[in-house]
Amino acid sequence: MTTPALRHRSAPTLDVAEPRFDQETVTDYLRDGYWLEACDIDGDGKLDLVGYGLKVGEIYWYQNPTWRKHLVVDKIKEPVGADFGDITGNGLPDLVVCYQLYGPGGTIHHADGEGGRIDWLENPGDPASTENWKRHYVGRATGMHRLRVGHFSRTDRVQIMGFPIVAVEDVHAVLPVMLFTQPDDPTQEWDAEVISRTDFRMIHGVARKPGLVAGSELDSVLMASDEGVTWLYYDESAGKFTWEHIGDGENGQFEQTGFKGSGDVDGGSVGGEPLAYVAAIEPFHGNTVAVYTRTSDDVEGPGWRRHLLDIYGDPNENGEGPGHTVMCRDFDGDGDDEFLIGLRGPEPWQGAYYYKAVDLEKGLFLKWKVSGESIARIVAGDFDNRGVDDYATISYSVQHYFVAPKAEITLHRNLTTPEGN
Repeated sequence: MTTPALRHRSAPTLDVAEPRFDQETVTDYLRDGYWLEACDIDGDGKLDLVGYGLKVGEIYWYQNPTWRKHLVVDKIKEPVGADFGDITGNGLPDLVVCYQLYGPGGTIHHADGEGGRIDWLENPGDPASTENWKRHYVGRATGMHRLRVGHFSRTDRVQIMGFPIVAVEDVHAVLPVMLFTQPDDPTQEWDAEVISRTDFRMIHGVARKPGLVAGSELDSVLMASDEGVTWLYYDESAGKFTWEHIGDGENGQFEQTGFKGSGDVDGGSVGGEPLAYVAAIEPFHGNTVAVYTRTSDDVEGPGWRRHLLDIYGDPNENGEGPGHTVMCRDFDGDGDDEFLIGLRGPEPWQGAYYYKAVDLEKGLFLKWKVSGESIARIVAGDFDNRGVDDYATISYSVQHYFVAPKAEITLHRNLTTPEGN
């Protein structure tokens, strides 16, 4: 694949309006909290929310605008990452979830050798239904922790890319990156292949990015792992998956914590360049915010340059910091992506921080703190169909890691008007 022409663009002016968001509690006093997704579950044209934690084993969706809670499934062992896709083909999103991550002990040091399972849950299309969504088994790989639904090597079938985080043998053992392709009967086990089994360790964050490969309709993935930040895509001319190493991540804390690389990642568009920068929280459960920007031929040769933006606190006794999630989106409507960093806590390192590019070549960003709740995951979307994107968060409440004093799902509506006034 030919790398797109390198283009450096700065924000057009330093006269940037301060971002403003309000705050609405969707649900509070959760028993646990970890994962959040936004999609139109009931097909009414409004984004709903799906949220859950690892311990209770119950997944609910919250109906916009009343935020009435509906059961998706219960008695599911330790649900972790999830995504949505229309697998039935009826126009409604079905939920794909991986579960059964840990055995006794409940941490990254206790992977369940029989776990790492993936199911897809069939959307019943009836908000009044009190029955569990039908579960269909997809496949498994030990330590499965993140997944993305899309079209990664073909467009005629739904595919699920799966990313384990740890192996039974060791926290830092090599991991298989998996691809599951929908069979003729999607209720049967899906066709599975291994994209890579020797190249990546401790994969914690992934972002599906359509439109990054020139001339291709396929999705690609940004991945945060022990190796740093990687752009993974299917090379149609070669007929195989390949990847570009964007950066090594944070390695300065390794002797103290045992962690290195990157923890979560997303990519931002600026000036029409679909991947003008990559924002990351580093390393695993890290405290460091970094941005990677493209280098020009006459400076360092084609590639990427890392810019350190912030360090939030010091690693705790487990070698972990407060950072957990990254989200890129054009919140102010100027055509360029900003990004949000979500910190799980404890205070004072808790809440959402908003970063706006000023000069990409120099790695200069403006920053505001825009909320203060504990955050495990951020999702974005236009929840009121007003023409601007809002964001929602779920608190981080996971035993053996960090338990937020008050776990909640919170919606932050964007107070910027569509005209930017």
